[in-house]
Amino acid sequence: DHRGRRPEGAAAAKQQALARYREASQGLPERLVSGSDDFTMILWEPMTSKAPKARMVGHQALVNHVLFSPDGNWIASGGFDKAIKLWNGHTGAFVANFRGHVGPVYQVAWSADSRLILSGSKDSTLKVWQVRTRKLMEDLPGHADEVYAVDWAPNGTFAASGGKDRVLKLWRN
Repeated sequence: DHRGRRPEGAAAAKQQALARYREASQGLPERLVSGSDDFTMILWEPMTSKAPKARMVGHQALVNHVLFSPDGNWIASGGFDKAIKLWNGHTGAFVANFRGHVGPVYQVAWSADSRLILSGSKDSTLKVWQVRTRKLMEDLPGHADEVYAVDWAPNGTFAASGGKDRVLKLWRN
């Protein structure tokens, strides 16, 4: 494991993995979400049913990226309609719309504490959105062209972005 301890055989390794899985899942079924070019998303619980749990509609153009929050309570989606949408991660219900980009949204990323969403767009900006207030917290211009990739450092002190301008930028939170 990550502490350098080795299980005593395959059966012990399997038991440890199962215990970690049960602790992480908290007894809830695994969920998965898919985004589509038909402007919809589907929430699935593959271990409980082959039928979708929810069909999530609201984007006005293709859905480019969907991502569960680290705590599993939220789903953020970004699309070619220039919007970031917030959804309930358990039911798939629509919660909020974040508008501010003037170009398609390529990627979203969650802060480790699930409080902030970072978005990168064709408009060459990153934006930081606060989940609690449902408002724009910070506008981060600085790229010379489209922003393709965004992510947070695990400790939340930095965000990183990369884009068509072939520049990797680090942003201090």
